[in-house]
Amino acid sequence: MKNQTLAVYLGNLVTTVYTGVYHVNITIQFYPAKENDVSKLGALVSKHHSPADLILPFSRNLPLNDGLWFKIENSTDIALSEFKIPQNAYRAVLEVYVSFHENDEFWYSNLYNEYIEANNLTVAAGNGPFREVLVSLDGEEVGAVWPFTVIYTGGINPLLWRPITAIGSYDLPSYNIEITPFLGKILDGKSHKFGFSVTNALNVWYIDANLHLWLDSKSTKIEGKLVKHFSSPLVVSLVSDFKGLNGTFLNTVSRSISSTGWVKSSHGIITTNWIQNFSYENSMLMGRNGDLQIVNQIIHFNDTVHARPSSSVFSTKSHKTFDLYLYYNELDYGNGTSVSSENFTLGFFENRSKDVGFGFSKGSLSNVQNGQGYLVASNNSLVSGLGSTQQQYKYDGSDLCYFRNVSSLNYTILYDDVGNTCHKGRKSHSALV
Repeated sequence: MKNQTLAVYLGNLVTTVYTGVYHVNITIQFYPAKENDVSKLGALVSKHHSPADLILPFSRNLPLNDGLWFKIENSTDIALSEFKIPQNAYRAVLEVYVSFHENDEFWYSNLYNEYIEANNLTVAAGNGPFREVLVSLDGEEVGAVWPFTVIYTGGINPLLWRPITAIGSYDLPSYNIEITPFLGKILDGKSHKFGFSVTNALNVWYIDANLHLWLDSKSTKIEGKLVKHFSSPLVVSLVSDFKGLNGTFLNTVSRSISSTGWVKSSHGIITTNWIQNFSYENSMLMGRNGDLQIVNQIIHFNDTVHARPSSSVFSTKSHKTFDLYLYYNELDYGNGTSVSSENFTLGFFENRSKDVGFGFSKGSLSNVQNGQGYLVASNNSLVSGLGSTQQQYKYDGSDLCYFRNVSSLNYTILYDDVGNTCHKGRKSHSALV
């Protein structure tokens, strides 16, 4: 957002409001703020929403021969990384990346352990379809990530992703955890530890992170304190009804996390409140003796940051929804020949707003893909197949709009329409940031 100037009007403004047969006189009085206070507040607004002054990367230590990502291979694994921050940091945000593979590549369709055990399945991926990435600071949970269901380019049916690739497959989403309320615990010049774990994980999850720090150039040491912190346990419900390999499952999960803390810097005392609210629902149908699977999943991932310097409030709100529909049906024709059919819907939605005291901005993002395909295989080799994918991307912001509608069929683009509904004739490739 561009810097804005606060205009102060001296005097009284009198206006008349008519409401039916009544009229009401309203007097609005404007009082001037001290020039020094206004300039300080404007500087803090600009600084608070500017890029970080320092970024600390979190990954495995060298030397390595298998990559820098932390590896989480089961639900008890905790990856730890030690760090120390400058004592003049007044804001901190942890940016987390996750990437899931092998037995958890399709975690959102993983079978429940009781179903696997009842049917003596030996090669099925289990632990059910719910996953949560937890972030801890010195052993205490400070935030969570309920990840978007990225599908990689070989997933479900490889022909679906040529040339339109799945949302996030070439550019993994990242997720922010506000660490500012906890600065009072780590501004002591000592080493501390971030921990990363995954609820219900199977091998393998790759995780890394970046800690973004905003530094006070006029201070060498900042005071701070964690006022309160609450992390509710997961509220889990599972209703299942299956006989043999056929049945239905409904899994719901929810939780919330909130933290409040303050720091005292040259900008004054800033109190930051950080809230996360999550809800999850996954319905799964298994039919045709296990050859048919239908998954409907929706994740609501909401977070809010309120920073309160002096009498003003700066806030950012993000409300994300991750949708997934997956249909997979396989027919065995004998002699090593099988035909599978696939349908999917994948959606990433976000509404975001920012209030910086002097101005308000908002944006909404809708990114939806639909696809249909089939594969014919003989003796584990692909004989023929088809993939058709349609995608609609729409962003509406305070000063920018962008729309794109594209469709493909077996390596061929059928149409590709680009539009901008805000400013006629203007095109942009900007997204919600």
